[in-house]
Amino acid sequence: MTKKFHGEYNNMSYEFYSVEKKGHIAWVWLNRPDKKNSMNPPAWTETIPIFKELDEDDEIRVIIMAGKGSCFSAGIDLPSMVPLFSELLEKQQYGGIKRKFFEKILMLQEGISAMEKCRKPVIAAIHSYCIGGGLDVVTACDIRICTKDAIFSLREAAIGFVADVGVLQRIPTIVGQGIARELAFTAKNIDAQRAKEINLVSEVYDTYEDLLAGAEKMATEIAENSPLAVQASKLVLKYGIGKSIEDSLKFNAAVSNYTIPSNDLLAAFESFAKRTKPQFPGT
Repeated sequence: MTKKFHGEYNNMSYEFYSVEKKGHIAWVWLNRPDKKNSMNPPAWTETIPIFKELDEDDEIRVIIMAGKGSCFSAGIDLPSMVPLFSELLEKQQYGGIKRKFFEKILMLQEGISAMEKCRKPVIAAIHSYCIGGGLDVVTACDIRICTKDAIFSLREAAIGFVADVGVLQRIPTIVGQGIARELAFTAKNIDAQRAKEINLVSEVYDTYEDLLAGAEKMATEIAENSPLAVQASKLVLKYGIGKSIEDSLKFNAAVSNYTIPSNDLLAAFESFAKRTKPQFPGT
């Protein structure tokens, strides 16, 4: 990893991703445009240090994930992934071999879960193809927006294996069980209009430039709010998935207990009294 500083940007370059920081917003770019951002081994592992650093960076309040080049991601780069899973080529599939394969799947899952585990909200800005592994990535984000030419596919059943790094767990909470099963069983493509109808995305933009501008506008709106409140909201929403309302309410009360009072709350009170826009310190 190399770091370069250009004006107000703090740029970090990885093998698959690049990261740009500007003010309170970080852009995480899928940056393998010559391969349509198809996901090779670094695509699955580099998210862990990237999102750990962004999580720990108090200046960053919102993260945008977007793709360089002609599409967000064409999915898994199977030829480059085969060497990583050499266990599949073993003739005798005994316990030790299967254990190693199992552990590698868990490693890939951790790479996808990095976006979900990050305290900061993550917006996925999707253009053109978002296939297979790309769909795993965006369903681990908090908000998804896309261009009108976007194409989505839960592709794995069409190439002979079960999606196993997170999409089957996350997409039902976004679109519902029935539609999730339809997408998983048919492996069909859906367009941006259908994606919005099923709530996979919340906004559709005409062009790539409009998409990036829309993502930045949304990120700015989020960044202007109390970081403590936004991050606590993400924590509560994430915890509530699969829990009873009663359990989630108790957890919500505990989160409120440790976030109130705060300097953010005091800033809100002061600005209300002065009829000014609050400037939240995030403490």
